[in-house]
Amino acid sequence: MPWNRPLIIGFLLVVLTLTWWRLQPDGEEVRRSRIIMGTVVEIMAAGQSNEALEAAVEAAFAEMERLDKLLSRYNADSEVSRLSQSTNGGEVSLSTAEVLTLGLAISQKSGGAFDMTLGKLKALWDFDKEAPTLPNAAELSAALSGIGPKALSLDGQQLRKASPQLQLDLGGIAKGYAVDRAIAILKQHGVANAAVNAGGDMYLLGQRPERAWRIGIQHPRDEKDVLETVQISNRAVVTSGDYERYFEKDGVRYHHIFDPQTGMPARQCQSVTIVTDSVALGDALATAVFVLGPKAGLTLLEQFPQAEGLVIAADGSRHVSVGWVSYQVVP
Repeated sequence: MPWNRPLIIGFLLVVLTLTWWRLQPDGEEVRRSRIIMGTVVEIMAAGQSNEALEAAVEAAFAEMERLDKLLSRYNADSEVSRLSQSTNGGEVSLSTAEVLTLGLAISQKSGGAFDMTLGKLKALWDFDKEAPTLPNAAELSAALSGIGPKALSLDGQQLRKASPQLQLDLGGIAKGYAVDRAIAILKQHGVANAAVNAGGDMYLLGQRPERAWRIGIQHPRDEKDVLETVQISNRAVVTSGDYERYFEKDGVRYHHIFDPQTGMPARQCQSVTIVTDSVALGDALATAVFVLGPKAGLTLLEQFPQAEGLVIAADGSRHVSVGWVSYQVVP
């Protein structure tokens, strides 16, 4: 789920989870928000003294800000920017190596549907500008030249690029990794019940006083409608959709989730929601499944027994993995 998207997904999910927070019976609660990685990050923690919770939340924010400085392609001094500007790669920090290791594994298993080498393509489309325009065939061809699963390799903390022109973009995994790290920091501070939401990339730690968290998944064609509700505890929830960042031209929707084979927006899905044990994994899998489409995407999920998925196809039909039913809340 790329950075800097609108906040509607995350806002809807948070609204549906926070009704319990003031009912927390033991200890205090803290709820804080901050803009990190181009989106609003909200951290909620409960069950300890207010002073302890404040320290835990502040430490979690500090970790996410540290990672933003490493992993953002928008920061000219970040490791990602340095690697993109380098001739053939270079040494990376342990955190960056962990992100790259997971991303390369998903890239390989998905046949390149998840791709961290789309920096030039994303800059070409530039969904961050006020009025994005359609690139032509020659521009797309140039942006796609030399990309793919074999364009990067990692040996320990040494990254190798196949081409000097290759530009990295970790937006489809880095934010999820940052949420995972924030949860790890909260745990280190003894927090047992918490939620971290970075623009819709969420992890729910612990549970409500009487039952697990309930999370609403936005309908991809009606922002005011809840498509489905899931009940989870100690799990990540990530959604990728074609309604997050898009523009329309001549009746055609052009969105920010690209098919690396064509350089054009992927066309087989409206949205994909993944529930799994890691936000970074869910982030990468949601993108890969979206690109692959319902059939191939759910086949990919079979390689990850810890992950379940809900796919809304381009025609609006609903497709789920075998274990999805275990998270559903029956109306």
